[in-house]
Amino acid sequence: MDLLVSGAAESTGFTRRCGAALRRLRQIGPVAMATVFSAGMLVALPAAAQVKIGFITTLSTPAGYLGEDARDGFLLAVEEERGRLGGVAVQVVVEDDKLQPAAGKQIAEKFLQSDKIKLFSGLIFSNVAAAVVPDLLAANAIFVSPNAAPSNFAGKGCHKNYFVASWQNDSLHAASGALAQNLGYKRMVLLAPNYQAGKDALNGFKTKYKGAVVEEIYTNLNSTDFAAEMARIRQLRPDAVYQFHPGGSGIAFIKQYSQAGLKSTIPLVVPMPGLEARILSAVGDDAVGVIASSHWNADFENPASKAFVEGFRRVYKREPTPYAAQGYDAAKLIAEAMRATGGKVEDTERFRAAMAKAEAKLTRGNFRFGPNQHPVHDWYQISAVKGADGKLTLKTGAKVLTNEGDPYAQECKM
Repeated sequence: MDLLVSGAAESTGFTRRCGAALRRLRQIGPVAMATVFSAGMLVALPAAAQVKIGFITTLSTPAGYLGEDARDGFLLAVEEERGRLGGVAVQVVVEDDKLQPAAGKQIAEKFLQSDKIKLFSGLIFSNVAAAVVPDLLAANAIFVSPNAAPSNFAGKGCHKNYFVASWQNDSLHAASGALAQNLGYKRMVLLAPNYQAGKDALNGFKTKYKGAVVEEIYTNLNSTDFAAEMARIRQLRPDAVYQFHPGGSGIAFIKQYSQAGLKSTIPLVVPMPGLEARILSAVGDDAVGVIASSHWNADFENPASKAFVEGFRRVYKREPTPYAAQGYDAAKLIAEAMRATGGKVEDTERFRAAMAKAEAKLTRGNFRFGPNQHPVHDWYQISAVKGADGKLTLKTGAKVLTNEGDPYAQECKM
């Protein structure tokens, strides 16, 4: 497997300079190779023969696995083309923003000024995106988000160089609101961290949920202690609870919710970030009975998803999450624009036009960009179930929404 090093045989100079390093990388295996590249120790093609992609993501803090999975899904798409996207050789330069807006901004400045990068991806959290994206767009760079999608870039603040491969924050939670409405819950308590994505979460949920919101509770970002919130939920006694806490916070919430004895009496509804493979592995049986909405699950039968799941398991030896699928999809969309333009990212007008009409076969199946260059796609009910063999798995149920966009698209004027 020649991850990010394909094309070596095409340059005798490259072979002479890097042959030893290339042989060493081939010996360490695919999982270790991804780690080497993420650390910036890149074996690359000659500069003129490749397009650099700046991948700024969150790899540390309890939420670091989100960025790790998005990175690994993205690199898997590159590996499938032996170091290329859309036939164009690429170098993916990965750095950790540490979930700190200032750190993300500093990395972006270095990528723009020192590395002359014009194509970016990787951002996970909306607070980091708020600090980084304006600088990228001001520099006329292209950004393709594999996750973060705050409302301020979806409506009047949309931009022709800004694309989202995941979902818009509000729509992620609107799907859960529709699910809770379908399940017949009349009174609900809503919880989310106190930052832009958390506010978008609860606003989005309420666009589709028509029952009574008993209380909205905002928690500290990246919190892992919810004792006070559990006590408040017990006091309020709603029909059900909706909570959005990604990464380690979500793991802690489900465990504490179950340990507090609430799960057996008050159903728990979550969006995709609240119930995925890593969370399932971490919380075990505490996830049984939790209900989620998602745009993708590992049991999807479409060919693109099956190929992705098989490849991810083979290369990384773990189950893929939707973050990994989104990273993979982001790379596939970029590949379509690369193929159409020959990788000429500096011709931003042509490149973004190719991105806007990309028709890549994505893991989620049905997909197109809306007028604000955010996804229009389907949403499904997902549940944690225990099979006959005793193993936990996530099972796709009924479709919740079809061809669903986001509420800000009509405000976008490009």
